[in-house]
Amino acid sequence: MIHYERELNPEQLRVVMEGDGPVLVIAGAGSGKTRTLTYRVARLIESGVSPDRVLLATFTNKAARTMLSRVTSLTEFDISGMWGGTFHHIAHRILRANSHVLGYERNFSILDSEDSTQLINTCIAESGIDTKNVKFPKGDVLRDIISFSFNTETGVEDVVTTRYPYFSNRLEDVTLATAQYELRKKKLNVMDFDDLLINTRKLLMDHPGVLQRYAEKFSHVLVDEYQDTNIIQAQIVDLLGSTHMNILAVGDDSQSIYAFRGANFANIIMFPERHPGCKVFKLETNYRSTPEILHLANVSIENNYRQYQKNLRSVRMTGIRPVLIPLRDVIQQANFVAQRILELLGEGVPINEIAVLYRAHYHSMELQMEMVRRGIPFEIRSGIRFFEQAHIKDVTAYMRIIVNPFDEPAWKRVLGLYSKIGKATSDKLWKLLAQGENPLETAMGDDFAKAVTKTQKPSLALCRQTLSKITDSLPGVSPAAIIEILLESGYQDYLQEKYTDAAIRVDDLLQFSNFSARYHSMEDFLSELSLMTNMTETNEAKPGDTNGDKVILSSIHQAKGLEWSVVLMIWCADGMLPLARSLKDQEGEEEERRLFYVATTRAKDQLYLCYPQVSYARGIGSVNQIPSRFIREVSPSSRHRQACPYDQWMIEEDGGY
Repeated sequence: MIHYERELNPEQLRVVMEGDGPVLVIAGAGSGKTRTLTYRVARLIESGVSPDRVLLATFTNKAARTMLSRVTSLTEFDISGMWGGTFHHIAHRILRANSHVLGYERNFSILDSEDSTQLINTCIAESGIDTKNVKFPKGDVLRDIISFSFNTETGVEDVVTTRYPYFSNRLEDVTLATAQYELRKKKLNVMDFDDLLINTRKLLMDHPGVLQRYAEKFSHVLVDEYQDTNIIQAQIVDLLGSTHMNILAVGDDSQSIYAFRGANFANIIMFPERHPGCKVFKLETNYRSTPEILHLANVSIENNYRQYQKNLRSVRMTGIRPVLIPLRDVIQQANFVAQRILELLGEGVPINEIAVLYRAHYHSMELQMEMVRRGIPFEIRSGIRFFEQAHIKDVTAYMRIIVNPFDEPAWKRVLGLYSKIGKATSDKLWKLLAQGENPLETAMGDDFAKAVTKTQKPSLALCRQTLSKITDSLPGVSPAAIIEILLESGYQDYLQEKYTDAAIRVDDLLQFSNFSARYHSMEDFLSELSLMTNMTETNEAKPGDTNGDKVILSSIHQAKGLEWSVVLMIWCADGMLPLARSLKDQEGEEEERRLFYVATTRAKDQLYLCYPQVSYARGIGSVNQIPSRFIREVSPSSRHRQACPYDQWMIEEDGGY
């Protein structure tokens, strides 16, 4: 027998003991939502609900395993019959038993991302679409277009127009390839991950007998992280809970930050309207952060218009106020963060209890270099090391050729960027280059142009034109100038065709260009990069490394659901947090504010908000930066009258605080 009153706080207890009917639980950061869900399931089973009539939908298999394991330890009942797992896992179980109703065989296969891309490429070829003469998305980019269209129920045309406008002139071909992909999947008896959700909804909506069976079976439907659901997932939940109406959705509207993946913020906001008689509970007792950190989070998020008002309250004693750190520039910002980390380690803070958070991956560029210099071990959660990304290595390969025309690996990387030029051709061309006294001059010669086949000539001609533009700028061509030439000479088109995150990669290159301006010569710049990428590997966590002896460097998105004793946020400047490109409408600004809320509530004990007062932009020069609007809007005029103006947090530039 579980003693619920002893195990739960009053807010959690009300949710766990609530009777039947639709329930929405607004679970603030660090408020124990997993515990609440677990005890809710345990209470249902203890009260006589058969485990096989309970459905628990989560967003990760790990979350499902954790909750089911805890329920098992809490009760003496066999819960092996309970349905628990991700939306895709649940959809797969339903489809495997009913796919014949939709015209699929029961032994249908599931395509992973790589399989889907290969099939899309096949469909592009079969449709006779010209991908050589006019820019057309590669298979994985088209897969992203199709996926976003399906998951948001937005037409492919609208997705292309709003998210991939550089393919607008290929709309007819994109639509043709999409239609062919759908036909081929059905013919081959395969489904991709999106189909699992789409076909499950179709099955439930179009076949009343199937819907009745499952809606009757599940007397209680519980959903975790409801704020992250897309339209299709929310509809599946509503359909499966349509008979008994016992749907319990747990989430935090203030942590809805995945619109770019198709998450629909309206799902959690409109839940009570879609479910008449819905009761709304709030979990506002926070077990993670100090009152001072929560105060900042509360005051910031209250500026959003569309939200469930809540006020996180800490169970902890008073602590250190969040500290705003204005720094001269990005170099001093990196120096401050690295130095403060060393001081924290000296004060006894475990290294795995320290994290640095940022809005965009390129924001960590200077910090990565500084931490390597100081020998501070770190693990990057926002991607691979900035300087080891493919697009960064591509542009530096051109620079390496200019500095050392006999750099064989650089030549082969550059040549391999052009279509139709594979490894064998690159090897052949390099042998020709290596025979001359100056490979750059050899590359401009007639013999080099004649060394490839007729189909390869256009690609090699484009390579030679690009190299010619660069060499025409010699001597004294800068890394920034080379990046500009490459982007204008087709490399931006290459990124857009090949990568789903092309805009982010272009941003990376523009910031990389700004970064290079501080070096006196290209040789110095490349030497520094080489040292950074070849120094001891102890600074980087390896796959499967679980020893936990690293400082975490993470984007805010990747940090959701995690916590650390100390969080240092960098680039807390307007235009960087929030990102300027996210401010086209109010929805964008409100999601950026939710990101700020997520970041601040990751900190348990100490929170540092850093920003450079001056940054450098190519073509403009020095640019003054101001603190993020999410910091500046914290003032005594807010609903929380005790809020302190942001300028009272500031420290002196010498680091005294």
